[in-house]
Amino acid sequence: MLGKIALEEHFAISETLQDSAGFVPDSYWTELSSRLMDIHDRRLSEMDKHGIEMSILSLNAPAVQAIPNVSHAIDVARRANDYLAEQVSLRPDRFQGFAALPMQDPEAATEELTRCVKELGFRGALVNGFSQVEGSDEPLYYDLPQYREFWKQVEALGVPFYLHPRNPLPQHSKIYEGHSWLMGPTWAFGQETAVHALRLIGSGLFDEYPGLRIVLGHMGEGLPYSMWRIDNRNAWVETTPGYPAKRAIADYFNENFYLTTSGNFRTQTLIDAMMEISSDRILFSTDWPFENVDHAANWFDSASISERDLHKIGRQNAIELFQLEDVLGVSSEKLSLVK
Repeated sequence: MLGKIALEEHFAISETLQDSAGFVPDSYWTELSSRLMDIHDRRLSEMDKHGIEMSILSLNAPAVQAIPNVSHAIDVARRANDYLAEQVSLRPDRFQGFAALPMQDPEAATEELTRCVKELGFRGALVNGFSQVEGSDEPLYYDLPQYREFWKQVEALGVPFYLHPRNPLPQHSKIYEGHSWLMGPTWAFGQETAVHALRLIGSGLFDEYPGLRIVLGHMGEGLPYSMWRIDNRNAWVETTPGYPAKRAIADYFNENFYLTTSGNFRTQTLIDAMMEISSDRILFSTDWPFENVDHAANWFDSASISERDLHKIGRQNAIELFQLEDVLGVSSEKLSLVK
């Protein structure tokens, strides 16, 4: 399929590059670091070869979220965003940007998101899971009360928020001791992000701000296949839910969440996700440079789904969600014809 749009596509700046060093064996680090630091050469070539018209770029992980010093986190986020804006300006027809945010300080994060959307033209934010802050051993999850004004502004700006994974902190990783292979994308990434997403839902966040749109990668971090059980376990027991949210968890998942195919290239999984959340809420992505573009694109292009769903997931949904008509030259009238 030509004209695909990908939106979990990472880059690094010099200050954050080493954060990705542990995700591949040492012998592969030269290759990965080269992929991360490149935007207009190898990356663009891979896109051209495999029918990807546009990539929405985001900073590598955990980056800003793992900087405990608040002022330093604010500085790195701002510099990363300014750098990304410069790169996007060179080829806005091929690249757009997600804001990196210093979530250690909700007010600063709100200001930076507003700047990135209104001044730099970014299409939303991608945040690498919980944040760390000096003076505390506990992670900051974004269902906490101090983030409500931040979410209010996200809704007001009308941009999606991509909740991207990171590993749990060492003190919270005892279950993985002796089994380090379970860390990262194999398992810990998905579990950590799924719990964070459920915390957001259960907190009542979407009752307060129903217009919020949250994006999860990797085909939903396992959540689509758990929705029924989350809401229906021990259904014979009459009891009130133990969370503030007013409705069933699956209601919010189906109304406020979008999923991408990043790093999870399996048709059975895609079809399961489509049956749970519909093809209107799934978007193509690759997870470059941690996954290969050809692996993502070749699989997706030959997936046994309808041409209509292929077009929606590969392109149309992203154009609508991120309001890309202006940079792609696609009219709303033309979009309506393929629905």
